[in-house]
Amino acid sequence: MALTDKQEMFCREYLIDLNATQAAIRAGYSEKTANRTASENMSKPDIKSRIAELKSQRNDLVGINATYVLNRLVEIDQMDVLDILNSTGELKPVVEWPKVWRTTLSGLEVVEMASEGNTAALLKKIKWPDKVKNIELLGKHIDVMAFKEQATHEHTGKNGGPIEMATMTKEEYKAARREMLEDDDC
Repeated sequence: MALTDKQEMFCREYLIDLNATQAAIRAGYSEKTANRTASENMSKPDIKSRIAELKSQRNDLVGINATYVLNRLVEIDQMDVLDILNSTGELKPVVEWPKVWRTTLSGLEVVEMASEGNTAALLKKIKWPDKVKNIELLGKHIDVMAFKEQATHEHTGKNGGPIEMATMTKEEYKAARREMLEDDDC
């Protein structure tokens, strides 16, 4: 099924900010029903397919793909502070820093502080990328499963003690469950 002009515009507008409601409004749908229209549009296979196609085209244009993302995550993981320090422990000039440092730091602050005797001290603060988050993203990207969230259910019996579920008979389980429900009523 071919998309209408308005649906095509919706798909293109969606790529701007990935906000379906705003895309619907910008594509010319009513503001009053934009939320519902956006939801309906996002559930249509033809629209989902067109959005995926447009994303793929955009990714090809800018050269972003899974390999690029993985390579950047590895670069960030391998950042070493010694790359930006000279032999005396002072910061190298920024132009001498490796590109990964220049493009990845979250912040750099240099503050000149006045001191006695007309000498000035420089305070330099460097905000590193979040290495733990980076490693988590790497793990998810390569499907390590080390960071997969698992639902845990803790069951307690009378007086908050543990219930050994695997070793209980059906009757023992029912009795423990009754105890647990009685404790919840208190």
